[in-house]
Amino acid sequence: MAHRDLADLELRALAFVDERELVRDLVDLVAVPSISGSAAEADIQHRLAKQLRRLDLDVDLWPIDLDRVTADPDFPGWEVERSESWGLVAGPDLTAGGPEMPPALVLQGHVDVVPPGDLSRWSGEPFLPRVTGDRVHGRGTVDMKAGVVASLAAVRAVRAAGIQLERDYALHLVVGEEDGGLGAFATLRRGHRGEVCVIAEPTSGTVTTANAGALTFEISVPGSATHGSTRYAGVSAFEAFLPVNAALAGLEARRNAAVDPLMREYPVAYPLSIGRVRCGDWASSVPDLLVAEGRLGVALDEDPDDARAELEHVVADVAAAHPWLRDHPPTVTWSGGQFASGRYNDDRYAGDHGRLLETVRSAHADVTVGPPPRERGAPYGSDLRLYAQAGIPTLHYGPGDVRLAHGPDESVAVSELVTVTEALVLTLLRTCGAHV
Repeated sequence: MAHRDLADLELRALAFVDERELVRDLVDLVAVPSISGSAAEADIQHRLAKQLRRLDLDVDLWPIDLDRVTADPDFPGWEVERSESWGLVAGPDLTAGGPEMPPALVLQGHVDVVPPGDLSRWSGEPFLPRVTGDRVHGRGTVDMKAGVVASLAAVRAVRAAGIQLERDYALHLVVGEEDGGLGAFATLRRGHRGEVCVIAEPTSGTVTTANAGALTFEISVPGSATHGSTRYAGVSAFEAFLPVNAALAGLEARRNAAVDPLMREYPVAYPLSIGRVRCGDWASSVPDLLVAEGRLGVALDEDPDDARAELEHVVADVAAAHPWLRDHPPTVTWSGGQFASGRYNDDRYAGDHGRLLETVRSAHADVTVGPPPRERGAPYGSDLRLYAQAGIPTLHYGPGDVRLAHGPDESVAVSELVTVTEALVLTLLRTCGAHV
């Protein structure tokens, strides 16, 4: 790959970025079916810990105390309960500096993936990765094992080049991001920190500096059961839900009437969607209960409690005007992942190249010999908000197109994986300072 004029040490480190090694590592990781909450989610952490030890890094691999973490009043929630979870952090010396001088840079990534869904829609086995042309296919390639591979490879390249860094860095590899942020929450609670953080989530050649939030909710709508042949003698919970659903559509429209400039490119910046509906237990019975589960998008900088209250108010208004629901009101509960919004806020500086945002943008421009990537927000929740809440300026920069995440035939371009890895190498050197 062509590069702009770079310092000798930078060119030296980039020489150790090996495309074939990147593909091999990604294929190996994708072959581990680390679905959120599965045994493989724990297994992949042990596999990665072995890789990190082979790099002669100081490794902290610990069993997360699930009872203690989930009892924390600030716990971000989860949708898949676990009996076992592991945290994983690595760096040159995890004891150096102490709280007063944390690592200059954290490279963070999550190892869990969502289920593959309808297998008939895949061209091959989701966890049997395959390479076709410039792309690696398989569940988790985009979201976000390519980002994990890029982060590991950036560290490996710097160490293989024999370059000494003036400041420390750390790798945070976490579980449970897909259903709330368990791993990142536990990592921060354990005391692992950094001055700034890059999460290698897929950004399609851009830099993401803000995330909308997402709150999982459940609405239970009661009905009155009777035989289907005398439906007029009962009340269908399904039909009672229809005005509630219409009101939720109106709420979504109002909440998206004016959005933050970072979110204006999206047709719907803060979606409100129903993802699952359970209703009735017999075809010839009028259903006496409907349970709708969904997610409410949280606007940038919005208090999640305000978002919850707004949805609850809309449901209550519908019930007050409905002849059945007035006396049999629906109930709203908040379960599963509770993602607040998050925003990159760099009041500090990263190395000699200034703010982290500018460091990442200039690194990308230097390795691509093109313009700096543009800045934008993202309409989904992520671990960014947990690091930002901990006072760590955090942004997303990673390989892949998020529109391919969570879908069939998920894939990532190898060329993009190489570009991001090289940009992370430069970000690491420029943030931490380098010498032979």
